[in-house]
Amino acid sequence: MSGVSAIVLAAGAGSRFGGGKLLASFGGRPLIEATLEGLRGAPVDETIIVVGTEGERLRSASTAYGARMVENRGWAEGMSTSVRAGLGACSPESRAAVVALADQPLVGAGAVRRLVEAFEDGARVAVATYDGEQRNPALFAREVWPLLEREMSGDRGARAVLARHPELVTEVPCDDVADPADVDTVDDLRRLEEELTAPGRGGAIGQRRNR
Repeated sequence: MSGVSAIVLAAGAGSRFGGGKLLASFGGRPLIEATLEGLRGAPVDETIIVVGTEGERLRSASTAYGARMVENRGWAEGMSTSVRAGLGACSPESRAAVVALADQPLVGAGAVRRLVEAFEDGARVAVATYDGEQRNPALFAREVWPLLEREMSGDRGARAVLARHPELVTEVPCDDVADPADVDTVDDLRRLEEELTAPGRGGAIGQRRNR
């Protein structure tokens, strides 16, 4: 038992995609399933999926991967509302929560493991970096949750809060174990699939994620 929960944010409308983004096929399975599959083996005690408009359509994928689904009826007010919903759904025993995005299928267990290790070493907020840039996922110790609750707003989630409190942040390089590419449009999805199937590309990503 790590005392860490995983929160997967899946409540957006996917308007740039044209709707139905998380159920679109990626590598022969729905995108949401590819993301959840990537998280298998992560050192977390529970996985919570925060959903919005497509909650019922995502339910079967959630249960198949042992995840618990939480509805965010205020999803249209921005990502911050989904983070709040996820934190509020965490087990009382959770000491920290890792927040990940459902449309980043190549951010998997390796990155989460590094964040949890940073937490065990004393980090209050651990953020994955790629080429030195802070991206996702991010881990928040429970002691930081009240600060997030007070200061988060709109669609920036916790990012604006972390910018105001850099002293809380421990950066965790994850370049060699994960890929932060996200899917906003159909073109993004197809391009990422093409990269995965390119000679040598998919195997390399798989090796990095399973270290």
